[in-house]
Amino acid sequence: MPRSQRLPKEGDFIAIQSYKHDGSLHRIWRDTMILKTSENSLIGCNNHTLVTEDDGRHWVTREPALVYFHKHYWFNVVAMIRDDGIAYYCNLASPYILDKEALKYIDYDLDVKVFPDGRRKLLDVDEYLAFSKRWNYGPEIDHILKRNVRIIVDWINNEKGPFSKEFVAIWYQRYLELSRQSK
Repeated sequence: MPRSQRLPKEGDFIAIQSYKHDGSLHRIWRDTMILKTSENSLIGCNNHTLVTEDDGRHWVTREPALVYFHKHYWFNVVAMIRDDGIAYYCNLASPYILDKEALKYIDYDLDVKVFPDGRRKLLDVDEYLAFSKRWNYGPEIDHILKRNVRIIVDWINNEKGPFSKEFVAIWYQRYLELSRQSK
């Protein structure tokens, strides 16, 4: 990011845009509230956020969700705060970039879902294999993504970062405080 580019500050809203490997737009989240930015990471919250799919369909997120992005890891984490506990959706994706328009990343199809009871599931393997052939991800990206799946599993097992109950409690509380201040 160019030095002149200002990082969004706490309480700002940004858009999030995911792309596919071929550069096509995949999905847009319109208003994500920034909770923290640093040189390498960004934490935000979506709550009843408008989402636009690549085919023009719209939907609104159902529950509050913390989002965690890092510039050195090939994944991002969504912690969905539900009545029955916290569910996680981990997108295998390129590290993000941030410009004046939005936070942007390339979605690489594979996802890890963690249910509130702790069960885990690797999702969209067939989609990953199909797009990998179609857009020629190549062995380097395949290796990077597999290594990052192992990192995600380690973080889950050790309740590291966004997989920590304390992380979710602290940042969700901060979101609630900022929401009350903006009313």
